[in-house]
This record gives sequence, structure tokens and C-alpha cells, in this order.
Amino acid sequence: MSIAKKPLIVITGASSGIGLATARLFSGLGHPLLLLARRLAPMEQLGLPNTLALAVDVTDRAAMLDAVAQAERQYGPADAIVNNAGVMLLGDITQQDPDEWDRMLDINVRGLLNGILAVAKGMVQRQHGTIVNVSSIAGRKAFPNHVAYVGTKFAVTGLSENLREELSPHGVRVVTIEPGAVETELLGHTTDEGIKQGYQAWKQDMGGVVLSADDVAGAIGYAYNQPQGVCIREIVLAATRQQA
Repeated sequence: MSIAKKPLIVITGASSGIGLATARLFSGLGHPLLLLARRLAPMEQLGLPNTLALAVDVTDRAAMLDAVAQAERQYGPADAIVNNAGVMLLGDITQQDPDEWDRMLDINVRGLLNGILAVAKGMVQRQHGTIVNVSSIAGRKAFPNHVAYVGTKFAVTGLSENLREELSPHGVRVVTIEPGAVETELLGHTTDEGIKQGYQAWKQDMGGVVLSADDVAGAIGYAYNQPQGVCIREIVLAATRQQA
């Protein structure tokens, strides 16, 4: 097992956007990392020290468990997981392909639960750890053409609250991060061009300035770096000019 001064951080969806920015942040703070995403090359191209990057689909429960076990053998117990992997497929509920609902449920909810499963038991045994679940402001309110996506993010926010109640007696923190509009690849997953154009127009109504991935990574780092006895339960952040 490699000896590291700081404990292992696990990050899912680490090949782009918030996950990639969070990887840079925690590596800069001296943490060894387990980076997980379906695309391996962008994680390897980061060239971060003390980092194990694996091509893992979060919906593959066995692969998730194996990846965390492998990283823990190398770097020691996972002190935190950032469950960031997610997909946003916006659509009119009367016209959207139901397969897109299934994909969001599988990745945004079941995949997140797989991440929790991979670390929670060990954290409870050690009486120490932090689970960060990346939800969305869409986990608190509705938006046009977001029905299925909002459903998955309400699920993330709700299960995080329940998880916090169950794990807090064991000294384990659960943090929910709920960003507004962020400049990432997420919108590119949506297949309806009209909806994508409308989303871009909404961003322009805000002056074209939305959150950056680094803004969200900074919020994650702030919550994690509090003393273990302090749990920042929720952080809702959005661009100043975002009204909804």
C-alpha cells in the first residue's frame, strides 16, 4: 500500500466538468485520488500524482466495488466520495423517448447509490468519512422540459437527507451540492435541439454568465475541509443573475 499524507478521495464522473475540476482541486491539496468515468483518456491526461484512473460505469455495481477496493489497497481507506456522475436529458414528457428516462434513473440515482454502497460500510466502521452527492437546483424546484431529470435530482436530494440521518450517529457526513446552471458538457447529452437552443437563450438572459465547474468544485472543497464535527448539509449555488 502506498503511503500518503492525506486520505483517499473518490470522484465519479471525473472525465469532464465538475468531476474533473474537483479532481484538480483535491490533487492540489495533496490527496490521492480514485477517478472514475466511462472515458479514461481525459482522466489520464490530467497527469495528477497519486491517482488511479479507471474506466468504470457507475451503473456497474460490481465494477464500482472492485474499483474502490483496488484504490483502498493502494492508498488506504476512502475518506470521501464525490458522487458526481450524472446525465441531463431534457425533453417534453409527451415526446421524449422513455429510454432517456431509464438512462437518467440508472446513472443519476442507481449509480449514485452504488457509490454510496462502495464506501458507506467502511466509513461507519471507522466512524469517519464524507459522502458528497451532487444534485442540482432542479432537485428543489421544477423547470420546463425537465420532468424526468427533476425526478432524478429530487431523488438525490431526498435520499441524501435520509442518508444523513442514518449515518450521522456514526460520525459520517453527507453533503448535498445543488448547483444552478453550470458551463459543462451536460447540456450536450440532450437530443432535442429546440430545447438546447432554449436553454442557451435562458443563459443569455442571465448575461451569458453561469457557474463554472471550478465554482462548484470550490463549494465541494469548502464543505469537505470543515472539521469532521461540522457538516455543511446543503450548498445551493447559482450565478448571481440566475433568478429561477
